[in-house]
Amino acid sequence: MKKILEVKDLEISFDTYAGKVQAIRNVSFDLHEGETLAIVGESGSGKSVTTRSIMGLLAGNANIENGQILFNGSDIVMKSEKELQKMRGKEIAMIFQDPMTSLDPTMPIGKQVAESLIKHTKVSKKDAMAQALELLNLVGIPNAEKRLKNYPHQFSGGQRQRIVIAVALICYPQVLIADEPTTALDVTIQAQILELLKDIQKKINSSIIFITHDLGVVANVADRVAVMYAGKIIEIGTAREIFYNPQHPYTWGLLGSMPTLENNGERLYAIPGSPPDLLQPPVGDAFYPRNEFAMQIDAEQQPPFFDVSPTHKAATWLLAPQAPKVTPPEEIQIRWKKFRENAFED
Repeated sequence: MKKILEVKDLEISFDTYAGKVQAIRNVSFDLHEGETLAIVGESGSGKSVTTRSIMGLLAGNANIENGQILFNGSDIVMKSEKELQKMRGKEIAMIFQDPMTSLDPTMPIGKQVAESLIKHTKVSKKDAMAQALELLNLVGIPNAEKRLKNYPHQFSGGQRQRIVIAVALICYPQVLIADEPTTALDVTIQAQILELLKDIQKKINSSIIFITHDLGVVANVADRVAVMYAGKIIEIGTAREIFYNPQHPYTWGLLGSMPTLENNGERLYAIPGSPPDLLQPPVGDAFYPRNEFAMQIDAEQQPPFFDVSPTHKAATWLLAPQAPKVTPPEEIQIRWKKFRENAFED
């Protein structure tokens, strides 16, 4: 499969009053044509910063200290703002979390969907509006033709998110970044939006990066899953490998804390402690203070990636040949099993 995007050794810091925050630390991954890659982790793990760097949308106090972001072989990091503006929306587009802040309340939705197409191509306004109508029908806006001149506040939350998706898709980008696109929606609408993204991906063969803190959201959407913690990717593999054979204790904790339909009053598992302060990143494994299976080496050295399979690797000293063999607590394993039964469509 052709690689569309390659992120290599990316390091990003932020200048703050308290000092320099090492937000992204040596992150590498790739994205293939027609693939969906989910990036998961707690809030503050670096998911959104990583993907905003792909769009060239970092805040003014951000610094890309090292690394490359290769899109079709061209390094995005080296592009000027003018070059980035030509790329955004046309070749790489983003669906943001809150549609009300993404949409202009003073502009009819038809015009908002068509705007990017008019900017990036030579089509007439009439043809652009015709394509906007076609896309609004595709994303499931009822009576789309009659509603082209309606404003965002005249639509429901789920419909607004569909409009945001239409805005992102109007130029049929090669890469679509979905930043927590279903967080503000109820579970029924959430399922509809996820199904919509899957259907559209098949039709236009785009590649999707899906950012979420909710592993349940990506179970039936993602081809591969990258788990982030403290600004680093600590495990990556196919969705089946991550859900059925996780190797990093942090991934164990994430899966163990997922609610299931058959909760029966059981307490949810909670990962003890909190993420480290990235003003002074830890010398060893960042997860060391929260890891009940930690060894002395975890406090002294960052673990390299160990290969679990050709498509699955994890950065944990527990995979080193000399490490003791440990298994997740039984309560976590029971919850995994219940979660998989609910989450996966076999």
